[in-house]
Amino acid sequence: MGKTVNVREFLDKSKSGKRNKYIEKSVPIVLFLTASISVLTTIGILFTLVFEAVLFFKEVPFIEFYTGKVLKPLGNDPSFGILPLMNATILTTLIAMLVAIPIGLTTAIFLSEYASERVRKKLKPIIEVLAGIPTIVFGFFALTFVTPILRQLIPALEPVNALSPGIVMGIMIIPLVASLSEDAMSAVPNSMREGAFALGATKFEVTMKVVIPAAISGIVASFVLAISRAIGETMIVAIASGSNKVFTLDITQPMQTMTAYIVEFTSGDAGSGTVGYYSLYAVGLTLFIFTLVMNLVAQYISRKFREEY
Repeated sequence: MGKTVNVREFLDKSKSGKRNKYIEKSVPIVLFLTASISVLTTIGILFTLVFEAVLFFKEVPFIEFYTGKVLKPLGNDPSFGILPLMNATILTTLIAMLVAIPIGLTTAIFLSEYASERVRKKLKPIIEVLAGIPTIVFGFFALTFVTPILRQLIPALEPVNALSPGIVMGIMIIPLVASLSEDAMSAVPNSMREGAFALGATKFEVTMKVVIPAAISGIVASFVLAISRAIGETMIVAIASGSNKVFTLDITQPMQTMTAYIVEFTSGDAGSGTVGYYSLYAVGLTLFIFTLVMNLVAQYISRKFREEY
């Protein structure tokens, strides 16, 4: 009877075994460094925004910046009030969500509860194609197609306005709402559906009273992430919403969002080191805080209402 050989001892004695030891020790380090890239990048972005924004707030009072309704960064007597930008950003985002949430959620319900497996496999990728279209294409679509149609229905609508880009942003983020909500509803165990059917519930009742409440954390998280996406959108609003820096609630008028302001001002006559130049970082920091809060809300909702099966 031959001598029993321990596989681990054999590998350790061989040259390949030594090489494997080095690989095993180096892999965690490489993975850690790779995982740290996103964290370090975020820290670097935040540091840059904060450092440059501090220089701006040394010249412009914090209260004046966030409560002022007049924004004239290149005027003879420049004023920096961000309320018009925040107002336009919130309005266009609300319009987008009024479009994306109903359509996206009903699409998710159909895919999860009513569509056959064959239809789902074909329809879902088609819907998600929208997410791959460049945003600048959506911008020209809003300006040259959606706006002329809306002007036939609303004669007072300006050639550039807040309504058209808001609607198109909603169309753009439908895949985000639909896909994430469908994933959340598909994760609900079939046993819950079968139990409701056994009690005499209809398909619609099972969907509305069992599946959606069970998947509510994922659904609401998709809404919040979609809001973050809409807040940070640039090209659609830069092309189709205009550059009017006036505080107004009239969505038929031109408006300028925070992202559009950054695009316009960086391509304008602002000199490096001026107060107007540093205002870009203050607006960028505000935008960063907006999206950060939205993501934190999404994470909180997911943890708070998550159902584990």
